[in-house]
Amino acid sequence: MVLGTIIKGIDGFYYVDIGDKVYECKARGLFRLHNKKPIVGDRVKIEIDENSKTGYIVDIKDRKIELIRPEIANVEQVIIVVSAKKPDINMNLLQNLLVYTEYLGLEKLVCINKIDIDFEEEYISTFKMLNSIPYNVLRTSAVTKVGIEGLKEFLKNKISVFAGPSGVGKSSLLNSISPNLKLKTGKVSKKTQRGTHTTRHSELIKLENGGMIADTPGFTSFDLLEMQENELQFCYPEFQRHRICRFASCMHDKEPDCGVKEAVYDGLIDKTRYEYYIQMLNNLRELRRY
Repeated sequence: MVLGTIIKGIDGFYYVDIGDKVYECKARGLFRLHNKKPIVGDRVKIEIDENSKTGYIVDIKDRKIELIRPEIANVEQVIIVVSAKKPDINMNLLQNLLVYTEYLGLEKLVCINKIDIDFEEEYISTFKMLNSIPYNVLRTSAVTKVGIEGLKEFLKNKISVFAGPSGVGKSSLLNSISPNLKLKTGKVSKKTQRGTHTTRHSELIKLENGGMIADTPGFTSFDLLEMQENELQFCYPEFQRHRICRFASCMHDKEPDCGVKEAVYDGLIDKTRYEYYIQMLNNLRELRRY
C-alpha cells in the first residue's frame, strides 16, 4: 500500500497522486458502510494493481479541515481574488470571505487582479480598508505578469484554493502561473458586470514549485450558521489589540466604554470594516431567532 493525495474525483473514480504517478482508483465499499466519502484533497492509502495500473482506496487519513462548497479537504490557505475593475468589487462577498477564512483558521492572501485595466488606479481607494488589516495583499495582472512571481512564491509547497466571484480572472492567473494548463477563461458581461463560470468540478493542480492549487467551480457560497455571535469578533484580527472594554463579554456594539468602538472613533480601525462587523453580527442574531 502507498500513500497519496486525491487530486480529482469524477463519477466514482478518484485520481490519486503518489508523487511520481497518478492512479485511477475506486473506493472500497466499506466507506459507504461508514457513510464516509473520499473527496479531493484527502490523503489516502491505496492498493495498486500493477497489471491494470489502477488501484483501490483502502484508508482515508483524518482531515485537517474540510470545506463544503467546494468539497475539498486539507486546504492550507486561500487566495481571495478580486478585480480592480470589470467586474466591480462585491464588497459584501469580500468581507464574508475574510471572516469565513479567519473562522476556519486558514492563511489568506487578497489578490487584486486586473490592475492593468484600471488606468486611474481607482482600486487604491476602493481597497483602502485592507491597509488596516494584517493580511497579505498582492496586486496582479495576468496580462502584464505583474505580481505573478509573488503569487507563485505564496503558493509554494502548500495546498491552496482560489476564492472569488466569476470573472475576476482566477483561471487566467492559473494559466500565468503554469502556462501548460491552458484553462478555459470566461468574459465579463457588459450588462450584468458578472463573469461566467468556467470550471465544472474540483481538481487539485500540481504546480512546478511543489504546491497544489484547487481549481474549483467557485468558492463563493458558505454557511456561517455554525458560528456563535461571540465568536465573530475574533474573526477581525484588527480588533484584538483594542479589546480593552469595561465588560469582558463586550460585543463591541451598544455597550459603553468599549475599546473597539473608541478605536473606530480614533481612526485606528477602519469605520467601513466595523460597519460590516455590526451588519454581520445582526445577521447572526437574526438567524439565532429561528
